[in-house]
Amino acid sequence: MVITNFYFFSLTNAATPWQINFQDPATPIMEGILNFHNDLMFFGIIIFIFVCYLVIRCIISFNEIKHPISLQVIHGTFLEIIWTVIPAIILMIIAVPSFTLTYSIDEIVTPDLTIKIIGHQWYWSYEYDDAVLIEDEIVEFDSYLVPEEDLQLGQFRLLEVDNRIVLPVNKHIRILLGSTDVIHCWTIPSFGLKLDACPGRLNQTSLYIKREGVYYGQCSEICGINHGFMPIVVEAVPVEAYNDWIRTKI
Repeated sequence: MVITNFYFFSLTNAATPWQINFQDPATPIMEGILNFHNDLMFFGIIIFIFVCYLVIRCIISFNEIKHPISLQVIHGTFLEIIWTVIPAIILMIIAVPSFTLTYSIDEIVTPDLTIKIIGHQWYWSYEYDDAVLIEDEIVEFDSYLVPEEDLQLGQFRLLEVDNRIVLPVNKHIRILLGSTDVIHCWTIPSFGLKLDACPGRLNQTSLYIKREGVYYGQCSEICGINHGFMPIVVEAVPVEAYNDWIRTKI
């Protein structure tokens, strides 16, 4: 384990009981998603309050007691223009940050290292293509769920793995994702990363981790009977600690 137990609880990034908000962001992409969510919530709350006001006003002002005979309102050109133009303007305002975030997610930056991830029923395999060891062998290993009876104090049930993936912070990382059998999905909420692992092809994305920590995720595609037992654990460490970890694999 690269990160010592002393720092384990302070650096752990996992969901808490009854949590309804996002996990703390650890990448620029997740920060953008969180900010975009907050912007949408602003417009959503304003629209919700306005619609509730209209409904309550109609109930109070046009009930059966005040209007025994219903009003025959057939057409209102000005009103229809208003309720068409204003939502269109709101959608245009929302579209600008939405397109910016979408294109930033798909942006491919020249990577400092490449990680290949392969999904299996029901575990993950990792290959560090840039970490070539003796005899031209690369760093590769499988990552399985830790059974409940083998968990240590402080570890999370159904989230801990026997081999964590270790990545450096403040480095551009290219993720190549594939599968050997069915569709899986590699998901880390704190990274804002959710990418399908499809058999017969490689998906690609970029990752830039801004802070150290232990990040938890799970397979987010229903891939069979043990779909719920494919956790993901990423340790984000300084570059020096990452290089030391790579040397231990020699």
